[in-house]
Amino acid sequence: MKVLVIGSGGREHIIVKKLKESERVTEIFVAPGNGGIEKDATCVAIKDDQIDQLVTYALEKGIDWTIVGPEVPLTKGVVNAFRKADLKVFGPTEEAAIIEGSKDFAKSFMKKYDIPTAGYETFSDVEKAKAYIKEQGAPIVVKADGLAAGKGVVVAETVEQALEAVENMLTDNQFGDAGSRVVIEEFLDGKEFSLFAFVEGENVYPMIPARDHKRAYDNDQGPNTGGMGAYAPVPDVTEDEINFTIEKILKPVAKGMIAEGRTYTGVLYGGLIQTTEGPKVIEFNARFGDPETQVVLPLLENDLIQVIEDVTSGRDPQLSFKDAYAIGTVVASKGYPGAYEKGVELPALDSGNQAYVIHAGTARTADDTFVSNGGRVLLVGAVADTPDKAQAEIYQYLTRFDESDAFFYRKDIGFKLDK
Repeated sequence: MKVLVIGSGGREHIIVKKLKESERVTEIFVAPGNGGIEKDATCVAIKDDQIDQLVTYALEKGIDWTIVGPEVPLTKGVVNAFRKADLKVFGPTEEAAIIEGSKDFAKSFMKKYDIPTAGYETFSDVEKAKAYIKEQGAPIVVKADGLAAGKGVVVAETVEQALEAVENMLTDNQFGDAGSRVVIEEFLDGKEFSLFAFVEGENVYPMIPARDHKRAYDNDQGPNTGGMGAYAPVPDVTEDEINFTIEKILKPVAKGMIAEGRTYTGVLYGGLIQTTEGPKVIEFNARFGDPETQVVLPLLENDLIQVIEDVTSGRDPQLSFKDAYAIGTVVASKGYPGAYEKGVELPALDSGNQAYVIHAGTARTADDTFVSNGGRVLLVGAVADTPDKAQAEIYQYLTRFDESDAFFYRKDIGFKLDK
């Protein structure tokens, strides 16, 4: 079986590694891929949003299945185009991907179908938005309506911070069209977690919970990022909370999307928070989350391509996960999530222990070394029977970055894990 993976980050690299475990998969192509993915698959020089070229390539190569990694091609209709060409593709249509593509849509959808989430209002007028913030007070959350690569959310601890965020988005166009409207919502207090599910119509097959670390620096300090590390499972998320999330959030979303004429196929990501009233939704993503996927898929015992075939055929994939912990820590370019330098040589990435290395923003040079090519450069992960063992493997490996001032990583990923 030939499989095409669309995307270029860490999420796509772990998907490739998972596909390599399958006896049914003979060739893997990735468009466009990255330096590290080149070691595991054939990279194709087509960008993830060049939809016509992707369809043409899949037809010419006789691709059996395509898996879409990132949100941008999904919201631009890549799945619609592949289906029109009678190609098998795993991911939601443009109509369904709006659950991630527009936070305003997602919030109004949740309100309509009684799915628990924070109270909110949406604004395109800066003065009305500021008036609402002053009326509500702080802490308060300001979100760009559209896609902003995980950076369009400001958790404002003061009214002044919230007003500045609105000014940046609505007046200064910090996120372009993505920030032409803002969703302002109440601040929810609690621990966050993520729960992915494979979805086909009304059928929902949940995975195991994971927890992302969004803030750039240790002890959850600094700006929000696309994620600085993650772990799975999450022991403090109870079975009751998981069941509540499945029955009161994920299944109602699947049914609601059918009712809206936006039937969902693919991975649905619930970004959730534990509150005194039970789990509530912070956001939905229309695909595998990054970096949580890098700790969830290593624990999945099933053949990924078989899961996809089962789910899309209406069969229960009978998901099974290892009785172990997976932890992953991101190595980022200095300056991320702000400005950073590219092209910095990485130290040697030989394994040397039980850690696994997932490439997110790397390029490979002519002499077969790796250089940085993004804000989040790598994720170093490990699977072990205890969190302590996984952490020891990861942080032993990461010492090779300590002599460079071009990179940084959080030293506390998973250390709050309830053992």
